[in-house]
Amino acid sequence: MKIPRYPCDDLSLRRCAWTMVSAMTVFVCVIVGVTMNLTTIYDVNFDHMGLRTFCMFTVNSNILCGLSMIVTVPYTIDGMRKRDFNLPNWVIDFAFCGVTSVALTFLVSLCILAPVKGFVLIFTGSRFFLHGLCPILAIIAFCFLMTSHVISLKEAVISMTPVILYAMVYYFMVEILGPDNGGWDDFYGFFTRIPAWVSLLSFIPITFGIASVLRLLHNRSCRRAERKEAEIYRKEFAGKDARGLITAIACGHRTGKHPFVTVPVRLLDAILRETGSDMTLGEACSLYMDSVIY
Repeated sequence: MKIPRYPCDDLSLRRCAWTMVSAMTVFVCVIVGVTMNLTTIYDVNFDHMGLRTFCMFTVNSNILCGLSMIVTVPYTIDGMRKRDFNLPNWVIDFAFCGVTSVALTFLVSLCILAPVKGFVLIFTGSRFFLHGLCPILAIIAFCFLMTSHVISLKEAVISMTPVILYAMVYYFMVEILGPDNGGWDDFYGFFTRIPAWVSLLSFIPITFGIASVLRLLHNRSCRRAERKEAEIYRKEFAGKDARGLITAIACGHRTGKHPFVTVPVRLLDAILRETGSDMTLGEACSLYMDSVIY
């Protein structure tokens, strides 16, 4: 049986495609920026090049963000195959951590480093990618394209974890160990350009503020997408036979190449809701599984 094609399929395909393209673009830009730093042994304006670049939050945050973006790609490919856009919650949370980190990188570069060292210096070369392009593209991708999961306040707090961990390492290496004992110099100027207590007391509220803004934008986009999706489902599935729809969709997902079956729970739930079926979601999932396997 051939899978029927619905307008919601086109919506899911577009969402999957845009998410995949944006995630891969961020990942490639991160690779370019980090590679430029690694292959630049000496820079008159920056001491931390080559392997020493990994002590910088700029580099680490971009690597984290790039990894969190590329993790979404297998799910978008599977979503395009099944015409169902759905990223697991842990993938969204992982991306949230990465995007919160690079958003902080962008703001520090724009508001602290650029006024001191110059905007041209901070946003050219590898820094064009790591300070500007990658954070901006990641924020756009996360807030407006990866809209499959509404983020809770708890998840916003969790997204601050990478920043807090790096802050602890930075404080230890700069203030406690110090450059004379194998530690780091204060290359970000958090303790030399401004009083140490100001940095220590302000970085958590600032990071939480960034996470809150990202959460607000992401959730608004997510709810907007849900309303649009629900409207399409209502037009497509109202008054139709739920069992027949689920069987047809499941048969169309047979490939014979995948040992594991991913059940499109959100799609099945929408079918049950809009058709007014008395089937439970568990029964719908079982029917889908049986139809795919047998």
